[in-house]
Amino acid sequence: MGYGLQTTSIPLHYAWGNGSIELMTDKQAVMDALQRLPEDATLEEISEELRIMASIRRGRADIAAGRTKTHEEAEKLLESWATAWTSR
Repeated sequence: MGYGLQTTSIPLHYAWGNGSIELMTDKQAVMDALQRLPEDATLEEISEELRIMASIRRGRADIAAGRTKTHEEAEKLLESWATAWTSR
């Protein structure tokens, strides 16, 4: 079932039990996150938790694909943006 969702081989969460580490599926990770939230969590809080989890997944996929910048590269990029912004 596609549901328009992309999957990657980058693990989102691990479950520890019986002395072993097992990879959790996205659905299992969401269910685990829901269990850890308080009973009175709002839809907004639940949504934010899922957004954070998805952002971590994308970041891990970027790292695995080599789409990263060094600290120095990031500083230069920020400087160029600041220069472009202030010269408007």
